[in-house]
This record gives sequence, structure tokens and C-alpha cells, in this order.
Amino acid sequence: MGVLRAGLCPGLTQDMIQLLRGVGVRTVVDLVSADLEEVSRKCSLSYKALVAVRRVLLAQFSSFPFNGADLYEEFKSSTAILATGITSLDKLLDSGLYTGEVTEITGAPASGKTQAGALQRIHVVRVFDIFQLMDTLQDLRGSISKQVTSASGPVKIVVVDSVSAVVSPLLGGQHSEGLALMMQLARELKTLARELGIAVLVTNHVTREWENGKLRPALGRSWSFVPSTRVLLQAYEGPGAPGGCRVASLTKSPRQPTGIQEVIEIGICGTPEQNSSLEGNKP
Repeated sequence: MGVLRAGLCPGLTQDMIQLLRGVGVRTVVDLVSADLEEVSRKCSLSYKALVAVRRVLLAQFSSFPFNGADLYEEFKSSTAILATGITSLDKLLDSGLYTGEVTEITGAPASGKTQAGALQRIHVVRVFDIFQLMDTLQDLRGSISKQVTSASGPVKIVVVDSVSAVVSPLLGGQHSEGLALMMQLARELKTLARELGIAVLVTNHVTREWENGKLRPALGRSWSFVPSTRVLLQAYEGPGAPGGCRVASLTKSPRQPTGIQEVIEIGICGTPEQNSSLEGNKP
């Protein structure tokens, strides 16, 4: 709560503020928590006037009570779940990609983060540095805010493939502004997700920890707080496994226990489920 000032609410005049400051009442918190009878006596102010001012301040600044049912209804009305079309991946993600969140898929090159079949249903914009990417995202946010949609319908998801390709060149070395630009990009992605109610999906490369050789997502600790959900894709090396099999491991989630895994079979243009769907849609 803020400092008391004239015009903050009806009845709170500059003269009253000066008298209140004389007895140490300087902020809204000070006034609403004070013994108004004592304050009235010390300041020679009307007790009824102080009570009226406090009542208005409480109405303006107090939070409204929310119960679990209200929160659940708000969550249902503001959140949608987008199925990926891959049953095992949807199971890992607790039904699919959630709007209002940033989901990240990490993995080494050729791990299956990008599949050509999926791109047939996505409007593709090619950018080659972080500045072009942010310009594109800001233009998109403006278009969605003005309810300008594509011919195929409203925007439901934004995919950035890959975020590390445009951010990594700016980190370290002589690029002292790289971290600031990365976090500016993170804010832009979160704004798209939360304020516009769309799902944001990003892909990221991986690096190996030199101590134990374990894979970890690129871009470091600062970026790790950006995605709400993170999935690691790795080649499946089980006996007799087809070459297109991948193990998807959930490494971060607000809903599911981390560490759970699903096996996904990926072909040249996506999973068998996606391929059959696309074949059925061909003329």
C-alpha cells in the first residue's frame, strides 16, 4: 500500500495528511491499522471523518476473497489444452500443451524436436537473429490484440525453433548485453502466453555437464525459469528398437511428477499417428 496523498480517496485532504504525519501516520497501512480514537484525539480530527476515510481506503486497497471453486472456474475459462497428436507425448504433458504457458522441448541435433509434417499446419516465419525474432513476436502480439487472425482461424500456438540458435551467439565473450536480451525475449514469450491465452512452444539445444557428462538444456540457469514445462528428447537404445524411437523425459512440470518417461516413435515426417492423419487428409 502507498503513501497517503491528497486525492487518494474522498475526504483525504492535504491538511488532514499533514496532521496525520505529525503523529507518525504516513501510509495507508499506518492509517487502517491505527487506533482511530487515539489518532483523532492527538490530531484534533473528526473521528467520523477518519472512519469514513479508512472505510474507503480498505475498499480500494484490500484484496477480495477468493475460494478454490472460484479459482478453478477462472482456470477453466482462461486455459485450453492443445493435443499434440502424439498420444504418448500428450500423456507425458498431462493431456497436451497448455495455453498461458511456455513449454520447452530440449534435445541434441536430430533428436526429433522439429518434424516436417507438423509444419504443414503452421504459418512459418524465418528469422535469423534475436532482434528479428522479437520484432516478429511483437507484431504478432499486436495482431492478436487487435483480433486480426489468419485465414485458417485464430492463433492457438506460437512455436520458436530454436530459441538457442538466436540466443547462444549473444552469450559470453564480448556480448555483455546478451543476458539482458535473452530475458527480454523471455518476457515477450511469457506475455504472449499469459495475456493472450495462447500456448508457446520453444525448442532448445542441450549441453553436457563436464563433471558427470549428463545432458542439460542450453542457455543456463537464468533461462531455466522461463518454461513452465520442459521435456528432454533422447534416442531410444533399447533392444530391437526402431531407429525412429525417442525417449521423452519430463524434467519440469507444474502438474506431473518429474522423471516420468514415454517412448515416441518418430519417422521422417513425424510420428506414425501424425503420418496416418496427414495421409487421410490428402486429396
